Amino acid sequence: MSIDTDEEARLRELMRLLRKADDRAQEEERSIGDFRIPRSRIPERHLGSIAALTKAEVAVMRFLGWGRANADIATLLAISENTVRVHLNNMCRKLELDGVRELNALAGLLFHPLT
Repeated sequence: MSIDTDEEARLRELMRLLRKADDRAQEEERSIGDFRIPRSRIPERHLGSIAALTKAEVAVMRFLGWGRANADIATLLAISENTVRVHLNNMCRKLELDGVRELNALAGLLFHPLT
């Protein structure tokens, strides 16, 4: 084997391993509250802090990700609209987001169905 052939074989093997790692990473899931989320949907920046969310906050975030309004979320969870806003503000603080718009985008990324 020549040097070029050895190098090519190593590169092919490296690419095979990288594809295998990518496939495995997509299959991994993380628990967020009562829900299992594909690891590939969670931004690196939020991996640690997202575990600090309460089950109630995650439930609010899930409905937010589905595009529900605060009043709808309050009705669905049998809480007041003010409590929904408190949960939203707490999540923004815990996840170090600039506001509800960023939270809305993150919620959509995590919970919006792909199909």
